[in-house]
Amino acid sequence: MKKPVPFLVGMLLTISQLPASAQLTFPADGGNKKASVTEYIGLTDVTIRYDRPAVKGREGKIWGQLVHFGYKDLGFGTSKQAPWRAGANENTTISFSTDVKVEGKPLAAGTYGLMMAVEENEVTVIFSKTHTSWGSYFYDPKDDALRVMVKPVKSQSMVDRLKYEFMDETDSSAVVALLWETWKIPFTVTVDVVQTQLASLRNELRSEKGFRAEAYQQAAAYCADRNVNLDEALRWADYAVNGQFVGQKTFGTLSTKARLLAMTGKQADADALMKEALPMANEQEYYQYGRQLIRQKKAKEALDVFQTLAKKSPNVFLSNMGLMRAYSAVGDYKAAADWGKKALALAPDANNKANVERLLQQLAQGKDVN
Repeated sequence: MKKPVPFLVGMLLTISQLPASAQLTFPADGGNKKASVTEYIGLTDVTIRYDRPAVKGREGKIWGQLVHFGYKDLGFGTSKQAPWRAGANENTTISFSTDVKVEGKPLAAGTYGLMMAVEENEVTVIFSKTHTSWGSYFYDPKDDALRVMVKPVKSQSMVDRLKYEFMDETDSSAVVALLWETWKIPFTVTVDVVQTQLASLRNELRSEKGFRAEAYQQAAAYCADRNVNLDEALRWADYAVNGQFVGQKTFGTLSTKARLLAMTGKQADADALMKEALPMANEQEYYQYGRQLIRQKKAKEALDVFQTLAKKSPNVFLSNMGLMRAYSAVGDYKAAADWGKKALALAPDANNKANVERLLQQLAQGKDVN
């Protein structure tokens, strides 16, 4: 009969079989904090991961000393001409979920090692295809995906712990800036927002989201709003109406297709489709369509639409607002003010009331409210 293994001995045997490399997790050494920062430019995710060294009383000794100027043999690794790692410890990395431009130069989607060759009045920002190394000890210029030259900005304000920030954001761009001690090193990232959005729409329409008429209508409307990609947008709009298992005839799908037909020179077809669409419109859709006509400088057509809305839904807020805007668009400010006062009496909340009062003041000054 087998002798039982004593409990303590069994436990020691189990421990001895654990991997020798098993280690507990502790913060990075040297007092350098790990950090990441993310910003979206349109649909493009830009993420920087880095370690944050502190000045630690070394004011005036960072740039050109702790951070070496130019390229240097660091005494370790394979690189004899290494730039600065733009942070501490392992690679600082920057990731782009779509293609971008950095300082006007194209850079493909992906993750890059971010390094910098710093000089007193100029910095070379390097995007390396190798991003898994430790620091810049193994830097090889053959791995460069892109280099751009930027100017450092110096100020009196102190940043003790290195950080990256996104600044001066627009819909299609942002300035990425490294800030440490009294230096800021900025570079501009730009995205073709429309093209990345179109690529996303095409991708999503191939997914389960493409089994809804509203998805094709939304994609088509995006293009119409920006006057881009009209041929493909018209195909999307038609599929929203007629697509097998998907197509639906609603005011939204029909009016979007009609709008694109008009934009591609098929006005008669557009008019016929709108005659079919309008009886399906609710008050809000009538109102938005009338405002669309005003924006297209079709004031008389807008007045016809709002008069029809007023017959269908008399003496309601949106009908009165629509007639105020339509009469203003055709230059009849007195009639516009009369309908505006009727709208004011029916304003559903304080914000709408304040808006109508503002528009009435414009009419009193002889200004179009649209």
